[in-house]
Amino acid sequence: MSVDGGSVDRREGHAPGVVNGVVSGAASSNQRLRLNPSKEHKPESYEGLQLDFSPSIFSSLERYLPPNLLSVPRDDKVKFMREILLKYLPHGERNRVQKQREYRQKIISKYQPLHREIYTMHPANTFVPSFLKAISDNTEESFRSIMSEPSPGVFSFELLQPSFCELLLSEVENFENWVDESKFRIMRPNTMNKYGAVLDDFGLETMLDKLMESFIRPISKVFFPEVGGATLDSHHGFVVEYGKDRDADLGFHVDDSEVTLNVCLGKQFSGGELYFRGTRCDKHVNTGSQSEEIFDYSHVLGRAVLHRGRHRHGARATTSGHRINLLLWCRSSVFREMKKYQKDFSSWCGECLREKKERQRTSIAATKWELLRREGESTT
Repeated sequence: MSVDGGSVDRREGHAPGVVNGVVSGAASSNQRLRLNPSKEHKPESYEGLQLDFSPSIFSSLERYLPPNLLSVPRDDKVKFMREILLKYLPHGERNRVQKQREYRQKIISKYQPLHREIYTMHPANTFVPSFLKAISDNTEESFRSIMSEPSPGVFSFELLQPSFCELLLSEVENFENWVDESKFRIMRPNTMNKYGAVLDDFGLETMLDKLMESFIRPISKVFFPEVGGATLDSHHGFVVEYGKDRDADLGFHVDDSEVTLNVCLGKQFSGGELYFRGTRCDKHVNTGSQSEEIFDYSHVLGRAVLHRGRHRHGARATTSGHRINLLLWCRSSVFREMKKYQKDFSSWCGECLREKKERQRTSIAATKWELLRREGESTT
């Protein structure tokens, strides 16, 4: 299980297990999670707490609590759910989780933020008015009114105010200067980028959680329901940097996410286009692309691109200047669990859909041939 991935080993079809301890007298050792979530229950917020897992995972899991635990104090719910989550972590993964937590706490305890105002979500200071209006209306029509879909499954829209982009860039630069001066060894965003920083690691996790929950999840629920868009419950937030003395380009790949938000923060640059080549499941990730799947996108300051994580893509070389992008990999533990039991992904994998259509075409052709054969026999 990956904590960053939020892939909680919780099967929908049966109760995931027995909690070993007792939670303030409310939870006994034989209590299990509900088989189906309580749709009417409104989960609490777990932001600001020192947790082993993302606060969003606790909010998502709360709907599955036994009825008698839905009204107990939040701390009691945390203890109950934490025991369940830890039960499904291999021992080695538990150690990794603990080390990750200690690593972040060490950074946050020593690093002094430059712009504390961006560590809390202030929508009016963060987003352009057209985006806020679309989110407020919360309909497919309102979302489409601010978006373009230049290629199937790739949505582009104005998102961040230039002033917020400047503040975030300044904060990242301040963090990188601190890293250099303190000689603190940080972990990079992923295995493909040698430059950039994980925003969650130096205190921006809560703000990015809010970005995912209140602004990206409503859109993903409409446009990406087949890959868990409605159940996004954890994220990995980071910036990447391209240009001279930075990463040059990014190879062809898929993201470790269900839905990816990619926003250009600046600065002045040329090149760096994203190229998309169709969405694929694990089985078909290396198959060829159809002509309608080939699409290139040029970055614009403050403008976002939203796509499925399994939409294959890469970044061409940044030929001059310095390009910095904000990436938010949004993940769904429910989708990841359910995906284990599926074999057909034709609702979102282009190659699965092509194979399904070919099977249907072959079946129809065979049926027609058989009908013609029988008709011929009946006339002889």
